Amino acid sequence: MTTLTQTPGKSTNRVDWSKWIRFALLVMAGGTIYKLANLKDAFYVPMQEAMGLSHTEIGTLLSVNSMVATALFIVGGYLADRFSTRILIPLGLVGTGALGLFLSTFPGFSTLLLLFALLAVCSDCLVWPALLKSIRQLGGSKEQGRLFGLLEGGRGVVDTAVAFSALGIFVLLGSGTGGFRAAIAFYAIIDVVVGVLLFLLLRSQPSNQTSEPAREQPVAKKQKAGLGEIWRAAKQPQLWWVSFTVFMVYVVYCGLTYFIPYLTYVYGLPVALVGAYGIINQYGLKIIGGPIGGVLADKVVKGASRYIRLAFLCLIPVVAVLLILPADPGSQIPAMIVTLLFSLIVFTMRGVFWAPMDEVGIPEETSGTAFGIACLVGYAPGMFAFIVYGTILDANPGAGGYHIVFLVLAVLALVGAAVSSGLVRAARARRAAAEV
Repeated sequence: MTTLTQTPGKSTNRVDWSKWIRFALLVMAGGTIYKLANLKDAFYVPMQEAMGLSHTEIGTLLSVNSMVATALFIVGGYLADRFSTRILIPLGLVGTGALGLFLSTFPGFSTLLLLFALLAVCSDCLVWPALLKSIRQLGGSKEQGRLFGLLEGGRGVVDTAVAFSALGIFVLLGSGTGGFRAAIAFYAIIDVVVGVLLFLLLRSQPSNQTSEPAREQPVAKKQKAGLGEIWRAAKQPQLWWVSFTVFMVYVVYCGLTYFIPYLTYVYGLPVALVGAYGIINQYGLKIIGGPIGGVLADKVVKGASRYIRLAFLCLIPVVAVLLILPADPGSQIPAMIVTLLFSLIVFTMRGVFWAPMDEVGIPEETSGTAFGIACLVGYAPGMFAFIVYGTILDANPGAGGYHIVFLVLAVLALVGAAVSSGLVRAARARRAAAEV
């Protein structure tokens, strides 16, 4: 099966339904592939209770997943360029589904470590690079911004819908071990179904097949000069300001996970309600946070780097309010509002933290390599932050442990404001140089 194409004499406005059906399935894949590795988003407390895991052990699982993902992302790109995406994406989805079904048996911690590592292999190595390539192949150069923008927005919608569906199953079956097992199985089955559908409907476009050889030669030339490109990018001090600013945003972002057990154990929220909160906190706010951050950065503060600095500073009084709230059920609603406000601010920062690449003047010819370096540095907290936060909570039971984590987040926000001030200076220097 091939895609519908424009026929001479026909209207160029004709909708290519086969393309958009495949696009919708790719969005489904992107919105479901990470659900099992991120069970903590909606089911942090059930993970602890049904699997017998401590905060530190959950943090270790997340860190192992992040380490393997980081190590294999480049391998995934290699595979996506050399094998059919029609095979890689379904293979990763079905593999994730199979791992999920095994996960629903609640194996021991050592087996869970292996499962979370394999989940990263399926998602970040097999699926994600191939999915991005498939999205790119669906449209021409004038459609790329729209397609990738729709991908992110669509993923947020799918994230929320699928997570709420799993939570509904969990509640329907009693909000206990059986419900949690069924929710995991639901995630797994969704992955398998989407994988099978993509295998049946995803096809390489003939135009890409004929044009691909023309792209091979430039890629080969780039590989020969790869080390030189990396060195040229690494020598740019402004790149490191961007990288460390992203690092600080992401290390604070990792702390959002612990609002879920905080509201459960300190304020006594029911597990199902906390699950709904977790979905809103991790997925719902993602849908609105980016656009809000973009508008504030462009229209109000007049610069992403300045907005990030301001947002870091805004996090500090929010933490202060969290610390003075009474730790009793009577403060449930204020605690939910304040934590959601903290999360929203962080998501507005995540929505714009790559924009300063242009502000500081990263050259176009090294932007790809610069982006790779910044990703490696910026997303590094995923490999250790969860272990650190979890260890603090296990060593300090009760509200006191969470207050320590929140104090750490406040200190990190202050450091982030200082780092982003360096980014602001780099952007200002670039503007001054451009005006000369």
